Amino acid sequence: MSEMKQEMSKARLASLERAAQLDKSAQETNAGVANAKSYDEAEYKKTVADRKKIIMEHFGASESDWNNHIWQMQNRIDNVEKLNAIFKLNQDRYDEIAEAGENFRWSTTPYYLSLMDVNNRADEIGLLAIPTRHEMSAASNIDTTLDPMSEEFTNPAGSITRRYPDRLIINVTSTCAMLCRHCQRRRNFGSEDHHTSAADIEASIEYVRNTPYIRDVLVTGGDPFVLSDDKLEYIISSLRSIPHVEYIRIGTRTSATMPQRVTEDFVNMLKKYHPIYVNFHFNHPKELTEDAVEACNRLANAGVPLGNQMVLLKGINNNKHVVMSLNRKMLMARVRPYYIFHPKSVAGTLHFCCDIEDGLQIMDHLTGNTSGMAKPYYIYNASGGLGKVPLLRSNFKKIAEGKYEITTWEGNVVDFQYP
Repeated sequence: MSEMKQEMSKARLASLERAAQLDKSAQETNAGVANAKSYDEAEYKKTVADRKKIIMEHFGASESDWNNHIWQMQNRIDNVEKLNAIFKLNQDRYDEIAEAGENFRWSTTPYYLSLMDVNNRADEIGLLAIPTRHEMSAASNIDTTLDPMSEEFTNPAGSITRRYPDRLIINVTSTCAMLCRHCQRRRNFGSEDHHTSAADIEASIEYVRNTPYIRDVLVTGGDPFVLSDDKLEYIISSLRSIPHVEYIRIGTRTSATMPQRVTEDFVNMLKKYHPIYVNFHFNHPKELTEDAVEACNRLANAGVPLGNQMVLLKGINNNKHVVMSLNRKMLMARVRPYYIFHPKSVAGTLHFCCDIEDGLQIMDHLTGNTSGMAKPYYIYNASGGLGKVPLLRSNFKKIAEGKYEITTWEGNVVDFQYP
């Protein structure tokens, strides 16, 4: 055998050995993802269908009603009596939800209710939607606030939040299909739904028009997708008419909580205003139902690039295998994992808080075990309106147990404390 052939044989042997190592790593990762699941997908799908039937019978609803987002909004479940009338609650669970509901408003769509086991306190979907006694507790070693990003002090006009030189947020409504228990804008829940006034919308658009540095506008809320097609189109078309606005983004969670909203008429309206981007908010693999995937596909087929902004939440997704599963399912639905947000110290949400190390370990696991497409940025949103900071092991310092110093994009050093 020639020397060249011998070298080629060595290289092939080394390649096969390396491939075997990678196979073993892949098997371990897949086993971890499987073991981390608290549910069997086929059985979960059947259970959801059974719950859907019970909910529809309660409301006397047809399949056409169920698939109508207006019906979903009109029939949201927002108090313990309504919930108990559909799914009988055990007494302690009833009392807990009643007590928590007196302090913090809550609501969920019939669709999202079908995804959860309301009597199971550890149910990941239920934790996202139904209040618990934890919302009324506060950690003594950490400050909490209803406005952790100081949006009140970063609003130059209308309903704007501006924290960066070239981009800003316009908050167009305080209304959502569901009031998520970890929401960073709980202060806007109020006692009833309301949209941003026409005067504030006009003032916001005028500010953008008169500020030539703004090239990127994020339309958010609340959830902009709960607006009527006409009202949202007016906002988008007004922004698109401003020459220096290069692209528009919309943030929504309806893909997870009310995917019926994404109708063909709706996506046909959106695609008139490209480039337009939509960022979702999926937090757990259970939220990627067939209905949710169909909503994603409608938008993707209309040429809308899709991203996801997950919030790291204790007891829900602070597990590397759960995040791996979620990201895989999102990519199959043509949704790019964009951000993992570290949870904020919002009053009533401290039970969801995690240590930064939890997020870093997830990011370490994703590196190499999955493609860059499935690896989002891990983000800390600095208090005081100082903006987003990608959390890397190189840009923060641990100064005590659960306490860190983090350097923002402008070089400011801020403290973060884990409760």
